[in-house]
Amino acid sequence: MTAILRFAPSPTGYLHIGNLRTALVTWLAARQDKAGQFILRLDDTDTARSREEYAEAIQEDMAWLGLHWDRLERQSARQHIYEKKIEQLQQEGWLYPCYETAEELALKRKSLITQGRPPIYDRAALSLSDDQRAELVAQGRKPHWRFRLPEGDISWQDHVRGPVQFLTADMSDPVVVREDGRPLYHLCSVIDDGDFGVTLVVRAEDHVANTAAHIAMFQALGFTPPQFAHTPLLTDQDGQGLSKRLGSLAIQDLRRQGLEPMALLSVLGRIGTSDPIEALPGMADLIDSFSFHKFARNSSKFDLKDVLRLNTKYLHEMPYEQVKTSLAEMGVLNIDAKGWQAIRDNLESIQDTKIWWQRIQEDQNGFALLTEEDQKFVREAIAHLPPAPWDEQSWDQWITALKAHHPRKGKKLFLPLRTALTGVDHGPELRFVLPLIGYEKAVQRLSGAKALSNPNIQSQK
Repeated sequence: MTAILRFAPSPTGYLHIGNLRTALVTWLAARQDKAGQFILRLDDTDTARSREEYAEAIQEDMAWLGLHWDRLERQSARQHIYEKKIEQLQQEGWLYPCYETAEELALKRKSLITQGRPPIYDRAALSLSDDQRAELVAQGRKPHWRFRLPEGDISWQDHVRGPVQFLTADMSDPVVVREDGRPLYHLCSVIDDGDFGVTLVVRAEDHVANTAAHIAMFQALGFTPPQFAHTPLLTDQDGQGLSKRLGSLAIQDLRRQGLEPMALLSVLGRIGTSDPIEALPGMADLIDSFSFHKFARNSSKFDLKDVLRLNTKYLHEMPYEQVKTSLAEMGVLNIDAKGWQAIRDNLESIQDTKIWWQRIQEDQNGFALLTEEDQKFVREAIAHLPPAPWDEQSWDQWITALKAHHPRKGKKLFLPLRTALTGVDHGPELRFVLPLIGYEKAVQRLSGAKALSNPNIQSQK
């Protein structure tokens, strides 16, 4: 059977780490079947909170990550289908009208909890007579509709949790249609999954109880329920859940920080599993190693430091051809392969390229940071500069000449030169940097003369 899976975010906010993990696991499970399908479904029935800018941002983030979909669906385009299915379920007795207000339901729940009983809906609406319902309608009340759960138990073999069982006697009949006639997530999701032939639903473990009700809905609608995999929740370092409502770790923000997609995917594809978190060459490695059997049952802490660590590793090994377009878009217009090779080992984010390239191209007035003694030394060092043009051997030639004519050694020799040339006492290897600075700029910086800013790079100031 061909694997058909879907990722169904609601466009009421930006994609964040929590739901990206679900998207990635779903995508990996679909791609393990070479004929498998991955559906991106926007659950946009909440018209009050759904926004097109969020829908577009979700698609942009998914595309940036390389999680390409085979099919795009929107629930807002399927309202007529939901209406027909709702009418069918009403006629067959699976849905029944309820007239309690939100306040009345809250009082019922409070009363049950006070009595030490579970806050399960008592199905009082089922005992209303036709006259009683007519009277409530005359009062101006509009019903919401609940799905009537069947008697007995609901069970399934979960791909992560193993055997799962719920007794419907311990569950409330879920509300599936609002007072204004709009269907809620539960029913729409089941109808879509049934119509699209979804074979496996991946969701976080906080949806386990919903799944029990959904299985009953699949059966009531005449669909064979799909299989299910409930992954453990991700938490932050304090053990708190990653909340979309709080904008926790939005993918757009991580993109702006210059993170590489594979750094993020390598962490999310392995977190909570028995496999080590490491920098993987590509998505094929994640697909090949993926298995639900590797997931632990307990929640996992997401640490952005893991992503940053892998991001650094990717940047340090990344060829120039892979980054030159991104660098141009950032405003680093005149960096070439040699420039990239010179600075990439000092990057944590590709955004750092602008800082280091600016230090090479523009005078950072490092001379002014030196003591008078060091200023005298770097001025004297000018006389021992090798003739232009420079290459990667020029730095060693310069240092050899300086050592022969000056008693300074080690840091006392290197750091003043680095500071005068770049404005900082750390950074890329100067054997790569010196040829990029060039003879004229080097003399200006070592002598304390003011160099002209390079117009081809956007200023950081």
